[in-house]
Amino acid sequence: YLGIGTVIWYLFLNSGIHPTIAGVLIAFCVPSTPVFAPGKYVKSIRRAISHFHMEDDESLDRRSMLSHDQLDWLKQIESASDKVVSPLQDLEDSLHPLVNYLIIPLFAFANAGISFAGIGLSSVVSGLGLAIICGLVVGKFVGIFTFSWVTVKLGLAPMPKGSDWRMIMGISALGGIGFTVSLFIANLSFESMGAAGVALLNEAKIGIVVGSLLSGLAGCLILKRFLPGRK
Repeated sequence: YLGIGTVIWYLFLNSGIHPTIAGVLIAFCVPSTPVFAPGKYVKSIRRAISHFHMEDDESLDRRSMLSHDQLDWLKQIESASDKVVSPLQDLEDSLHPLVNYLIIPLFAFANAGISFAGIGLSSVVSGLGLAIICGLVVGKFVGIFTFSWVTVKLGLAPMPKGSDWRMIMGISALGGIGFTVSLFIANLSFESMGAAGVALLNEAKIGIVVGSLLSGLAGCLILKRFLPGRK
């Protein structure tokens, strides 16, 4: 995926289409279903581990040389462990620390330059700023909650274990935290429009910051109210 993805990204970049579209298309192609179902995985490793006997617990240490049979049994477990995690989940888990602790902070610092010059309270309660706030706070909430409800009711996906619709409301509200991607889209939309674009971009940034803060606060309060207390 990385090799083919790099080629596709390069071709998109040189075709005049924004190369982030290549990332979206590649992500659609990464399988989300593992080779082994978890039940089959458990049976596989139980069958392989059953070959080891109680006396092996004492005889095998860091200096032991494994027999060919022992090596084969352990490799069966290793292979099954690789196949029980889907490529999509494995990729997400591997990239999660890098994205969270390096890429997103760098992106935010590079794109968060907000100028308050000439911007008053009216930028938040009218025009583009208000539209973005409504889109993040109301639009994201309604969209995520509605599609989640429809998907569960149609039987296309189960309700997450231990959760209820009040918790889904909190998660839907948190979906309005659109800081990085919203700034990215705003820059693509307005940076080439000259002086008028600069004014619109500043209004958009104000709306993004306020909308993200309101969504985060709303989601936090909802989850604090409805999440069960820790035992």
